Amino acid sequence: MTAARTPVRSPLRSTALHVLLVGASVAAVFPVAWVVLTSVKTDRDTWARPGSLGALGLENYRQVLVDTQFGRWFANSLIVAGGTTLLAVLIAATAGYAASRMRFPGHRPLMWMFLVVQMFPAAVLIVPLYNVLADLGLLNTYGGLILAQCTVAVPYCAWMLKGYFDTIPVSIDEAGRIDGLSPFGTFWRLIVPLSRPGIAVTVFYSFITAWGEVAFASVFMQSEDRYPLPVGMATFVSDWTSEWGLLTASSVLVMVPAAVVFFLVQRHLVAGLTAGGVKG
Repeated sequence: MTAARTPVRSPLRSTALHVLLVGASVAAVFPVAWVVLTSVKTDRDTWARPGSLGALGLENYRQVLVDTQFGRWFANSLIVAGGTTLLAVLIAATAGYAASRMRFPGHRPLMWMFLVVQMFPAAVLIVPLYNVLADLGLLNTYGGLILAQCTVAVPYCAWMLKGYFDTIPVSIDEAGRIDGLSPFGTFWRLIVPLSRPGIAVTVFYSFITAWGEVAFASVFMQSEDRYPLPVGMATFVSDWTSEWGLLTASSVLVMVPAAVVFFLVQRHLVAGLTAGGVKG
């Protein structure tokens, strides 16, 4: 029996493939590199002259960290993104597990409701959410914004985790019940440890979504000391001011937490995304 031969790519196809990959890499890296370069330009009007570097330095970073409320905005974003991630993943994990393992009245409508909610753009949800938060006295509060962010994160995460839980054998649940575990005990002690890749995907999605969200935050947070980073950074460029150096410097600093979260969960991301798409 002869072994299968590995197909040999022609030099022309190999060259074309490498050119395509290099072009895609440049297209992906160029915007980030441009933001980083602009952030170290200290001349106020250098951004208007793309062919000139001008004076380079870290003055923009110093101004952002010392002369603005960046630290406050950063803390606000951490509170909102962290709270959204924790609450959204908890609700989505329990809902996804219930939909995967239990058959109760409204089982299918529940999952379809999650899917339908995902189809609404954020602009459609702003007015009803504003009225609900106003009635509850949660406008301009961290809790109100966290609940609003969960309306976006929970439906997607619940679908993702349901698909992942479907790949875990039911025999594991049965073994837990034989050992005397309650349904929640089985979920927490057996299913959650086996679902780390899927949970990592939902953690990453929830955090990144809440970290960069603007629409809800700009409407529901009404005082500058409660602004999260995206809304606070928008004040650097307006009809009356154009602090592009401050905006780009803060943009670079904003990348750091997102990159940290990505590196913490990246080894689980591929496995979680692949397994979560097997069954729905």
